[in-house]
Amino acid sequence: MGKARANKKQAHIKSNNNNNVVKLNTFLPKKQRNVDILPRNRNQEEYILELLDTDKNIVFGIGPAGTGKTLLACQSAVKAFLNGEVERIVVTRPAVSADEDLGFLPGTLEEKMAPWTRPIFDVLREYFNAKEIEGMIEEGIIEIAPLAFMRGRTFKNSYILADEMQNATPNQMKMLLTRLGDGSRMAVTGDLAQADRPKENGLLDFVKLLEASKANHLDIVRFEQGDIERHNAVKEILQLYGDE
Repeated sequence: MGKARANKKQAHIKSNNNNNVVKLNTFLPKKQRNVDILPRNRNQEEYILELLDTDKNIVFGIGPAGTGKTLLACQSAVKAFLNGEVERIVVTRPAVSADEDLGFLPGTLEEKMAPWTRPIFDVLREYFNAKEIEGMIEEGIIEIAPLAFMRGRTFKNSYILADEMQNATPNQMKMLLTRLGDGSRMAVTGDLAQADRPKENGLLDFVKLLEASKANHLDIVRFEQGDIERHNAVKEILQLYGDE
């Protein structure tokens, strides 16, 4: 039943225009939708292997910006979706404000979260056009779920992308990790050096727990400064500033 429902959803995705039906399988055949996830260093290779391992339900990618944590996690989610391994992709992250009060921002929930989810959607746009993404959001195939609104929910047959989780509190981290349902996987990314809540860092708190214990369905990949991949021009600019 799950696969049949997933195939049906992937075949017909309605856009906001009721006269227009977006058919994923007609936009890009499987050959063109092939997701090649290519590592550029050893830690990226390890990270990709963990993300693609269906026995690893939750994978943590920890390290500085520019190491490919979010990019590779997004690619893995798209690959799992197109292969029929999951039915939807759930995007979440802490909002910038400490209490995640999004009510004062204008627009829909998706519009309110747009500034914080843009890095993930930049990757999704490499595989789906704007009309497809709009239709997938409308149908719930792509869902934006702020941490503040996840309590009490269970995500089944989903690939959850939890980005910038160094800004989550320990309670938020526990709440997020326990939302995982049957047939679901989760990629949790963050940079422990860039925490806005250094005294109550939920990511650091859980990483310490995980590294001090044995877990069969969870794993961590740590990235270092040497794993940062930058454009050659950017490298030269940083060298001029003395940052490298």
